Amino acid sequence: MSKNTSNSSKPSTERFQIVKVEEVDSQKKEKSYNLGKRLLEACNTSKFKPFTTDEATEKVITNATSEKITATCKKINLRNGKFIELDLIEVTLDKDADEYIFRYDIKYEKTYFKRELMVTLNAEEKVSAISTKESYKAL
Repeated sequence: MSKNTSNSSKPSTERFQIVKVEEVDSQKKEKSYNLGKRLLEACNTSKFKPFTTDEATEKVITNATSEKITATCKKINLRNGKFIELDLIEVTLDKDADEYIFRYDIKYEKTYFKRELMVTLNAEEKVSAISTKESYKAL
């Protein structure tokens, strides 16, 4: 028996590439920012304008219902207070999927917890994923 020593597949680390923010197309940055901000501002106003098929994939439109957003906003508002602003931290290119993942720091009234927003734009510049995560802020 012979061993197969060739490694024809790429290491998974090559799939994702961090891109300099200034090298990303300004329209992509603006679109991800505006859609993310619109979603988070719904927590302040209790009014969410649903994503259209020009803005997001069917999967995102189906999952971003007013009911789900309201429930998530209640939890976030309780812990973080009113949404203030988004600051772009990092942009990652997923070469295999041809998607850009925009990572934002979310600024809230309360600063006890750090929360981030990830907005993924596909090759058609539609939101294909949007999520938040929380981590404890170092004191």
